[in-house]
Amino acid sequence: MNKTIAIFILVLALIGIFLYTPQKWESKTDDQLAVTVIVSPLDVSFQSKEWKFDIVMSTHSVELDQDMIKVTVLVDDSGKEYSPVKWEGAPVGGHHREGVLSFAPVTPYPQHLTLNIKDIGDVQRSFSWVLTE
Repeated sequence: MNKTIAIFILVLALIGIFLYTPQKWESKTDDQLAVTVIVSPLDVSFQSKEWKFDIVMSTHSVELDQDMIKVTVLVDDSGKEYSPVKWEGAPVGGHHREGVLSFAPVTPYPQHLTLNIKDIGDVQRSFSWVLTE
């Protein structure tokens, strides 16, 4: 009986560790028309209260003067679009900007996710991740 309880507790602990260990999602890079944009999901887990993406932009040829709230959308696997709720980072202007773009979590939890940013160097940039398989 004690052995069965110990195994049950161990299995629950392992499930808990798996569910609550932060997952690392791959950073994606788009390098078009002399502007490099790197997007790294910081947290897009199903238990997160806010989905966050680190965005780094760099160029030597155009002004990075986009309002990131207005030019970015998150798209789930059914094609529904979500607008960001806040940008915390460098203000408009300059040739190097970095910040964190936050969204309300998408429900139901999607299998795939795409972050679209338009009008940076006059092109649309898309960054996609598989969340579940």
